[in-house]
Amino acid sequence: MFKIITYQNLLILGLGVLISSCSSIYMPNVPATPMFKNTGEVYVAGHFNAKGNVSGNLGVAVSDHIAIIANGSTVNTGSNNNDFYRQWLTEGGIGYFTTLGKEGRQVFEMYAGYGVGNSRDFEQRASIYGYELVEAREMNFDKIFLQVNYSSTRKKKINIFGDKKELNYGTAIRLSRVGMKDFWINDVASPMEENYFIEPLFYTRMQLVNGLQLQYTNGFNIGLNNNEYLKAGNSVFTLGLVYTFGK
Repeated sequence: MFKIITYQNLLILGLGVLISSCSSIYMPNVPATPMFKNTGEVYVAGHFNAKGNVSGNLGVAVSDHIAIIANGSTVNTGSNNNDFYRQWLTEGGIGYFTTLGKEGRQVFEMYAGYGVGNSRDFEQRASIYGYELVEAREMNFDKIFLQVNYSSTRKKKINIFGDKKELNYGTAIRLSRVGMKDFWINDVASPMEENYFIEPLFYTRMQLVNGLQLQYTNGFNIGLNNNEYLKAGNSVFTLGLVYTFGK
């Protein structure tokens, strides 16, 4: 099973590289994947990559099967290139969780939520005076999502430098409706767009110490509407730390 998941990750990595060549004004964030097993558990996570994409997650299991989550992300690609991009996004949700199997090594979760954000995309071209602005695009947007999470803990721990570490891996699939609330091109109000995205994401977690795990995440998005600006095209590849504590 672990080998199968690894091959899937390599396939998604290749697809993500191809998709990321397209330009989009929307960047998917890293969703919360707390994988709760008991009431009272608290989940905190942070993820980042070299392209300036930073995401944070928080979750609390408020009862035996009900949990709440919150996500926040910011993207800043810098300004010393032909294109630079800014985005912030905050969202929250509520959902259901349960364990599966006799040993409870599998976890299933389902969440629904709402978010708001802002994106700015600047297209530039090089000149003898440096970079000159070609087009500036900015939108305020809101987001409604339905998310399904599934994870499994490897039965046998892996041996790293003589120490046995727990390993688990999982999938999160989001169905998101993202709609512009305002949209400007070069500071001029422009026709707004909306899109429906399928956002699959795959992750692998390795235990560092009790409650603390290292997470590698990769994913991409698929847009169902043929839009000019609000479309699929940005992939997610991050490293992060996950900490779970409580009962």
